[in-house]
Amino acid sequence: MQSNDNTGPGHQELTYLPVPFPKEPTKPSRFTTLREALRDWWDRAWDIDGVLYEMWDDILSAPDDGLRHMAPWLRAILMTAGVSVVVLMAKGAGEVILQALHQILTAVPKVQVGVDTSNGVAAVVDQPVRTYIAQHSAGLPVEASTVYTLWLLTGITGLVLGFLTRNNGVRATWTAWGAATVLMVWTTTPDTSRPVAAGLAALAWTLLSAIALRGLTLRRRVIGRPAKVTVRPEIHVPVPYPVPAEPAEQHPHNGCPFRD
Repeated sequence: MQSNDNTGPGHQELTYLPVPFPKEPTKPSRFTTLREALRDWWDRAWDIDGVLYEMWDDILSAPDDGLRHMAPWLRAILMTAGVSVVVLMAKGAGEVILQALHQILTAVPKVQVGVDTSNGVAAVVDQPVRTYIAQHSAGLPVEASTVYTLWLLTGITGLVLGFLTRNNGVRATWTAWGAATVLMVWTTTPDTSRPVAAGLAALAWTLLSAIALRGLTLRRRVIGRPAKVTVRPEIHVPVPYPVPAEPAEQHPHNGCPFRD
């Protein structure tokens, strides 16, 4: 039977056991270091004097402070957002208006110019204008109907905006439009009825000017300036203190009509 005894003459007994070497500590990865740094910054930012804590306090106190006294950074953000919204709305509205105007102007050439398309009193002014535009817009890059529509839009805009805004530029546009209309009527109408047609056009323009030129006066407004009174509280006028009169010397016969 084989023995497991290793203490024979050819074997040496081990007097100690091998000690394992300590392993080097593993270095944290860059992601772990960055995460710890972000967590440390986040904790410090939400302290009482931290950046995020102060910003959150500014947001909570903004309704009470109002737009004038709120934090500058928050006011700048709100103003930037408001301006951006206004610009986007203006851009969208401008695109819609331009598209609608383009559709109107492209549909305008269907209108007949220079032909009797109106009747009644309005035809006295409308038909000469149509004829004048048809005769004098032959070499233009736009259709005569487009010119006629622009003429109508100019008159309506001057009439409405002159009544609402009382702007001098709009009123000047309305005045020039009316004068040009009367001139076109005078030029195109036959000689026999020219004075009557031009007179009716001028009369209609005058009546409508009462609306477009509402509030316009030729009198010079004189506005008196109130006198300026300067109050200087640092000037003090001394008031003399009244000195009491000394009592007259008492005499036994003072004030008596009968004396000794």
